[in-house]
Amino acid sequence: MTTEVQDAVAQAFRTEWGQIVATLIRVTGDWDLAEECAQDAFTRALERWPVDGVPVRPGAWLTTTARNRAIDRRRRDALGQDKLEEAARMSLDDAPNDTEDADAQGGIPDDRLRLMFTCCHPALAYEAQVALALRTLAGLSTAEIGRAFMVSEATMSKRLVRAKHRIRQAGIPYRVPPAHLLAERTAAVLGVLYLLFNEGYAASTGPSLLRPDLCAEAIRLARLLVQLMPDEPEARGLLALMLLHDARRASRTDATGELVTLEHQDRSRWVASEIAEGRDVLASALRTLRPGPYQLQAAIVACHATAPSTAATDWREIVSLYADLLRLTPSPVIALNHAIAVAMADGPDAGLALLSELAAQGELAGYHLLPAARADLLRRLGRLDEAAESYRAALAIAPSDADRRYLTRRLDEVAGMQAGRA
Repeated sequence: MTTEVQDAVAQAFRTEWGQIVATLIRVTGDWDLAEECAQDAFTRALERWPVDGVPVRPGAWLTTTARNRAIDRRRRDALGQDKLEEAARMSLDDAPNDTEDADAQGGIPDDRLRLMFTCCHPALAYEAQVALALRTLAGLSTAEIGRAFMVSEATMSKRLVRAKHRIRQAGIPYRVPPAHLLAERTAAVLGVLYLLFNEGYAASTGPSLLRPDLCAEAIRLARLLVQLMPDEPEARGLLALMLLHDARRASRTDATGELVTLEHQDRSRWVASEIAEGRDVLASALRTLRPGPYQLQAAIVACHATAPSTAATDWREIVSLYADLLRLTPSPVIALNHAIAVAMADGPDAGLALLSELAAQGELAGYHLLPAARADLLRRLGRLDEAAESYRAALAIAPSDADRRYLTRRLDEVAGMQAGRA
């Protein structure tokens, strides 16, 4: 198989997966069947495109192939003539397009964003809404979604199954809500975009740390959401957060693709225009005097983005912002970041005390950044044996190749320092 075909299939997956699955779900009413048939279509593409060539309209080819697969499955499973006829009526015209009346689509001008609002039905728990949207529209694996929610793949799989079962049992329709009901789904849509960007900014699996296509798509959709809901400050806060992070994305890896931590990044490579835009968007959100978690996170990242160096960063302001964020949305991960900020403001010992409390609570068991943070603070204190032990603990549970390579380098550095002492 040529690189050209592999790239074409990968690109089609990124751009067409959500629309194909959504079309099949809307017509068949079966989430599992839709995902299976979409996956079959991509498998078929890997078989046929090297022989027949990449089609002029890959999305149309994939949708037709998935549709035909669904018809075959319906026929084989003997689910009734009505369902078979319904599946047979599937066509490329089933999917909404940009020429349709926007009011009929809840006033949402973009296919992908419409589908996210469709997935985020308020009858489902928040986590289920976000997970289903990530699985259905972004094509993230169950394991990747599980890591985003800090649960095992098996646990997330069960939650997705329960959510789909609830959809079937309650007869929840798969359609775009009217414009006046969009607000009740906004929090979940923001959560989808946030986790989609995070997966692109720090990939949970695979050899590369970054997935720029996911970052770009999340930012694009966030911009559209701000246009759709200009009075929603958290939409602006999320867009600001993404822009401020994305401004330093290129400096997060070196020429060989290895992770570069914040303190060692070349700040001259940060994109000044994105930082400026992010700050402007954040300022417009804060002027509403309706603070939320995305605005607070954006304010934290703005402190980093505008500091000339790690030493010159306003760590006390960051500690204060994390404290506000903890009060608003208590989370062990936020508590971990707060502890790291405290260590930068008040010294490693102060941070280690907070990390010990977090470890005792057990909520971050299996989360590699907890022992990694502890190892870094111990290294700074010169407690090298303990640092090495913590680096090894982090390395044992790190999910991605990039994380494992970084931790291995750190462990080697500590070993070199230990040898120098001997």
